[in-house]
Amino acid sequence: MVSSSWSLLGIVLIVAATLGIGTWASRSARTTSDFSAARQLVREERNAVAISGEYLSAASFLGVAGLVLKDGVDALWYPIGFAAGYLALTLFVAAPMRRSGAYTLPDFAEARLGSLRLRTLCTALVVLIGWLYLVPQLQAAGMTLAAIVGVHYWVGVFTVAVIVLLTVATGALRAVTLVQGFQYWVKLFAITVPAFALFVVFVNAPPHQALDEPLPPVFPRDTTVHIDTDVRLRVSEPVWAAEDTSSIYLQPGEYPMPAGTDLRFPAGAAVPVVAAAESDNATWLRPHGDGVSGLLETYSVLIATFLGTMGLPHVLARFYTNPSGSGARRTTLFVLVLLGAFYLFPTIFGMLSRLYVPQLLVSGETDVAVLLLPQAMLDNWVGGLLAAITAAGAFAAFLSTSSGLVVSVAGVLSSRDALRGWTLDFRLAAALACLVPTLLALPADSHDIARSVGLAFAMAASTFCPVLVLGIWWRGLTAVGAASGMVAGGALVLIAVACTHFIEDEAGWFATLAGQPALVTVPIAFAVTGLVSVATRARVPAGVGRVMLRLHAPDRLGFFDGRLSAEPAEPAPTEGRHQR
Repeated sequence: MVSSSWSLLGIVLIVAATLGIGTWASRSARTTSDFSAARQLVREERNAVAISGEYLSAASFLGVAGLVLKDGVDALWYPIGFAAGYLALTLFVAAPMRRSGAYTLPDFAEARLGSLRLRTLCTALVVLIGWLYLVPQLQAAGMTLAAIVGVHYWVGVFTVAVIVLLTVATGALRAVTLVQGFQYWVKLFAITVPAFALFVVFVNAPPHQALDEPLPPVFPRDTTVHIDTDVRLRVSEPVWAAEDTSSIYLQPGEYPMPAGTDLRFPAGAAVPVVAAAESDNATWLRPHGDGVSGLLETYSVLIATFLGTMGLPHVLARFYTNPSGSGARRTTLFVLVLLGAFYLFPTIFGMLSRLYVPQLLVSGETDVAVLLLPQAMLDNWVGGLLAAITAAGAFAAFLSTSSGLVVSVAGVLSSRDALRGWTLDFRLAAALACLVPTLLALPADSHDIARSVGLAFAMAASTFCPVLVLGIWWRGLTAVGAASGMVAGGALVLIAVACTHFIEDEAGWFATLAGQPALVTVPIAFAVTGLVSVATRARVPAGVGRVMLRLHAPDRLGFFDGRLSAEPAEPAPTEGRHQR
């Protein structure tokens, strides 16, 4: 457990600052446009900072370092994919989506294809993806508070849920823009300052073990490890461990360890690792140590993160705050720079954690490495201060991403005809958007945060990515084709998730694709969307030429006024509400 006094102080300060900024900025929010689009007056640089603050979630702040600690260089594909997704967004989606006048993904689907049924399906998928993304954020919050102050896991889940709901329900997207921009700088400060300080300590007092040796990591001091969830340990070197009042000798092999077990290891003992982790440092530094399975997982992660970013509902909603399509594209370029600067540093935490907090490889709680590392390397007030900074950054990650997700899901829920988009209804929808994932997050989950978030990316890539790319760049897309592709891709992802509960982690390539299915589901979703659209080409919406002109005409030609209330000069005749 890290120093509770220092870290708790950092959390209290970041929460107070978040609520204070949100309350101050929300005083100017009076209309629905303030809640949904921040009056479309946000400059590109500020919007890029807010998007980055919203996008850098628990998977970025905690999960990437945890994966590097456990999996080594193979885990680096996650931050690469997380950042590179905005390159695909810049090339294919950002400007046309902004010119479409659609605030949400269901709005775009209806405006492009003129189908209320398709809008309903998109609404359901937006809510599903938002909840899939929210659950690991809340789980990470519960895990963080448990590690910092020793409270029960569920206390952290409810604490962050309440704070997020207060921030969103009492503010507006204009307030959320300022809050998320502030939280990006907090997260960047919280990851860079400790990383530089700890790296200086590492250089001046190097450990006794090198990371390129073909040996397992070792405990730097006498260590007691408490196991909270059932794990299966892999032992590569013989080691003595004390359990309760007796000592046990662990020979090379695998051993199940039930929750509640306490193991004590002497300084210099080889570290047993959870079965899914790399057991020796040389393999940890070598890419694709798992052979074909590792290669398949790498490509699947890249496809999910590269194509899934454009399908995340809270990401696209932020681009509507730009005044034009060209502004949306410039915003995305700024985001690439900001994310690239951030993702350099979780790798440092993961590398140093392998040397200084290897006990996390025994308990499987590698996601808390960022929180534990400062005081493991500096057992003094400086380490306590750095621990407080990283704790504040972790909570900023939970709050910013969770608030953006709640805003996007609530915006979709409150846009239905039954609710008529009233402000009060938006707040009720925000409560519903926050309540369901909170209940789903209450059972503790031993899966890695980054991998859990990766499933949300896989779902987004397998459902909305084909509709967005083909809807923007292909005139032949039909509502039936779009719906078929989304159903096929989404169903396959859910089936893969269900399969992970019935197969072993070491089951080879099938287990790999079940855990990260985008390599299979995304091509199938594209193929189904295209083939069904070709088969139903007679149902291509009339007036599609006007819609495509609106999407792709340069802003300076004036085909579309970027304000929320703007309508196209000559609406296409369809059955939807956005075009007549």
